[in-house]
Amino acid sequence: MIIMVSTTQVPMEQDKLNLRPKKFLMWLFVITTFMLFAALTSGFIVYTAGSPARGIKMVLPDIFLYSTSVILLSSVTMYLAYRAGKTLRFGKQTLFLVLTILLGVLFCILQIRSWQTFINQGVYFINPNASQSFLYVFTGAHLLHIFAGLLMLIHALRGRLRNIPQVKNLFNLELTSIFWHFLGLLWLYLYVFLLLNQ
Repeated sequence: MIIMVSTTQVPMEQDKLNLRPKKFLMWLFVITTFMLFAALTSGFIVYTAGSPARGIKMVLPDIFLYSTSVILLSSVTMYLAYRAGKTLRFGKQTLFLVLTILLGVLFCILQIRSWQTFINQGVYFINPNASQSFLYVFTGAHLLHIFAGLLMLIHALRGRLRNIPQVKNLFNLELTSIFWHFLGLLWLYLYVFLLLNQ
């Protein structure tokens, strides 16, 4: 009795096995990033609890609300890109990836503009009140992760345009989707945290 094995199925299964460790590393990175921001917000709480004079003493700029809306919308477009890739609608996948990248760039612009708003209110990175310095640390650290997310989005888009195998295309989309949605949730956490502590 001869068992026929598809020659295309074996490489696909092999690809899936080779990609699993990378997915595990992504989840590990997400967890360590969350722990970093949990430590930063805990440090802020400990510092401000020492004295009422150590509060932020400023109202958060409206631009934070706009950037929150933008990053939540980008999570929707990222989800649509992943769903389009899964159902082999590659034109829509490309469109939604481009939209996600543009929204990510807009988020970066809004965050940088928020620093200008801080300066206009007399809030500087170096000042006697470290709680105000935390504003720059929170937003700056998050912005660095957004840059990393944008690189992942560009990599996923480039793979789509180069017609890479569907297994790798879906893997790139899944990995990028995990990280991008995490960044959206992380920003929502920071925004609510700062609203409660302004």
